Amino acid sequence: MTFNQIKMAFYATYITNYYGYKLTKANTAQEKKRIRTEYSDVLLSKLKLKVKVLNPEKIPSSGQFLLASNHRSVIDPLIIELATQNSTIFGHWISKKELYNSFFFGLFVRNAGTILLDREKSQMGGFFAEIKEAVKAGDSIYIFPEGTRNKSHNELGEFKDGSRLIAVKNRLDILPVYIKTNADKELMSSLKDGQEFRTIEVIIGDIISYKEKEQSLQEAFYAQFNIPKPIEALNE
Repeated sequence: MTFNQIKMAFYATYITNYYGYKLTKANTAQEKKRIRTEYSDVLLSKLKLKVKVLNPEKIPSSGQFLLASNHRSVIDPLIIELATQNSTIFGHWISKKELYNSFFFGLFVRNAGTILLDREKSQMGGFFAEIKEAVKAGDSIYIFPEGTRNKSHNELGEFKDGSRLIAVKNRLDILPVYIKTNADKELMSSLKDGQEFRTIEVIIGDIISYKEKEQSLQEAFYAQFNIPKPIEALNE
């Protein structure tokens, strides 16, 4: 690791736990949103990464949605927070068990407004009950349909079936968000040489009805964002 990477690792650990503690004192969804946004801005600014929404007029000012985004980088949730900061929409992130138990992310994730997805459990009743409770409270759900970070050369990894199921069961229309820039590459470049600002571009898609059955969510991403399909998908 370079000196800059070591320095940023210590800083990120400190700032993440600092804001994680602040979140323990937050009593409302909008207060949590404010803290999440502030944290995202502080950390990305330190990394000299800027978020630019190419079509901000498409961001709903309010409402409830299943916000679905592609996923390449560990900083993708921060990018989404800044992209939607001018909206009153507050979403509970679907979070993996590993993040709940993480020294780096644990305190923040457990208090930021998240719903634990434990893939080791044979029964998912508790998971869906938490989602239903969050939606009943007037909140949205944020999810990465790929399930994990896409480390392939393809623009999109394979979408899991759970996203559509969550939308249907909770009557949530889907708000597709496409992080156009490969944020992982920009993050790595920043850690190696943090002398200049880099811009991460985000595109907001058209809202998809939860009743939509003609097209899969992944196909909708390909179509809405003009994403080239991988060769294997074209041959199907």
